[in-house]
Amino acid sequence: MDTLPNSRTEPDGSAVIRVLSYNIRSMRDDTDALARVITACAPDLVLIQEAPRFFRWRKKLARLAAASDLVILSGGGTASGPALLCSLRATVERTEDVLLPLTPGLHRRGFATAVVRFGGARLGVLSCHLSLQAAERYEQGGMLLDRLAGMGVEHAVGGGDLNDNPGGRTFRLLAKNLQDCWAAKPWGGEYTSVPENPYQRIDALFATSGIEVLGCGVPMNHPGVVDADLRAATDHLPLLAALRVPAAG
Repeated sequence: MDTLPNSRTEPDGSAVIRVLSYNIRSMRDDTDALARVITACAPDLVLIQEAPRFFRWRKKLARLAAASDLVILSGGGTASGPALLCSLRATVERTEDVLLPLTPGLHRRGFATAVVRFGGARLGVLSCHLSLQAAERYEQGGMLLDRLAGMGVEHAVGGGDLNDNPGGRTFRLLAKNLQDCWAAKPWGGEYTSVPENPYQRIDALFATSGIEVLGCGVPMNHPGVVDADLRAATDHLPLLAALRVPAAG
């Protein structure tokens, strides 16, 4: 497996960044293994799903960020689960937690969003965890596209746990309007669920058209990432991408 490019700022002001998406199941599993996986991936941005939402959730998320050499950017309980972490390489312009319309009897969903800069590159970012119910999930997919389009940035990345596979209606909606990073430049493993026997791709990262995807996939055999940690950390596998983001115009 080829190694993903390391993060760097190019002479023209563009930036190569690493983006990780990870459903962490409310940190109910082996949090030391979880932190080791995140740290080994050396991400600039982490799109988290199922961050702790209830008792002392801020402290739990802060502990994970510190153990992974990152800081909290946005989300958590205030976004009903999605969260964003970032490295100190990021310059933060703004953040916003978005609660989506509640369907009676179903789990409340939300988006964690931010606009950040890496060198001369300006980037919108969104973490999501879409509904298990097909009709609601499709509506939320449309809201995701609307939110990215309304962030006032030329370049953006979004994704998370879609609860849908590439043949599903919502996944296809997103892939029609954005780059599916795995499909654009496959790298590592494809399937994100379940760690013991990966058989489905229900987690995804999407990027706007101006971003160059340098590689995207599950970081199997990535330096520092071991199978035992992947199995122990949570009930999903992480998705890691390297992206080249053009300098802001």
